[in-house]
Amino acid sequence: MKKALLLGLLIIIVAVGGYWYYHTVVTASPQYSLAQAANAVRIHDVATFERYVDIDRVARNLVDQVADESSALEGLNVNGHIIQSALRLLKPQLAKSAQQEVRQYIESGSAEKAAAAGQQIGGMNISVLGLAGRVIGPNPAFKGIKYVNQQDGQTLVGLEITQPQYDTTLVVELKMLDQGDYWRVTEIANMGTLIKHTARLEKQRLLKSQ
Repeated sequence: MKKALLLGLLIIIVAVGGYWYYHTVVTASPQYSLAQAANAVRIHDVATFERYVDIDRVARNLVDQVADESSALEGLNVNGHIIQSALRLLKPQLAKSAQQEVRQYIESGSAEKAAAAGQQIGGMNISVLGLAGRVIGPNPAFKGIKYVNQQDGQTLVGLEITQPQYDTTLVVELKMLDQGDYWRVTEIANMGTLIKHTARLEKQRLLKSQ
């Protein structure tokens, strides 16, 4: 795996955070909490970031979704057999590795240092966040808020992100839970769906190029 891998979740939060910071003054809103998480990344404040993003829970859920769709990763030029073996044997370690990657990125601001914190398996550096970044793709840009569905202490926020290599967009859905006076990200709720979506687009792109 290349060391310089896109840290999908962090980049999304940074992209939308600036937008929401200037478009909301409601401090108890999900939007405001995401803005605070984005600012924490900017100033390298791990403690504040973890207040608004449950890194441990996000990482565990991300590993579970990647495991469920690991066969589709081969369509993204990822060795699915190695990933499947790693997930079967080392799921807890990979979740912990993803947590370390996020914390390292916030502390250093370096994607390379964060990716280097990934799990070493068979001489390869397995970066769970790097795999998520393959799904988002290179040079993504925040296009807008697709939806904010709030109900019973839970909010699903749909963020529309461009995928320049496919000339399209995707919607990353963040699950947030009400903590009383703030909201906290607990999942990228649709990562499994996004893996299959991007694998189909990559297959179509390769067929057109033949």
